[in-house]
Amino acid sequence: MNWINYIGIFAGVLTTVSFIPQVIKVWRFKSAKDLSAWWLLIFFIGVSSWLVYGFLIIDFPIVIANAATIFLLIFIIIAKIIYRNN
Repeated sequence: MNWINYIGIFAGVLTTVSFIPQVIKVWRFKSAKDLSAWWLLIFFIGVSSWLVYGFLIIDFPIVIANAATIFLLIFIIIAKIIYRNN
């Protein structure tokens, strides 16, 4: 693994981990009303596109980071639907 891969891993970890405080907040307060549904949709499509791109070029830092981000996004989207009245 070369230094470029380490930069990719570092970027992927930071951008993925940045969602954890939001997931915790949604879980703790049982509310996602402050999150835009359009933002979630557009971001989900963008991250999914990065995931496909990562598979196509066989770049595992991109695949792993975006797969983890999609997992966190799915949690937030489900919470937005479940807690829509809160």
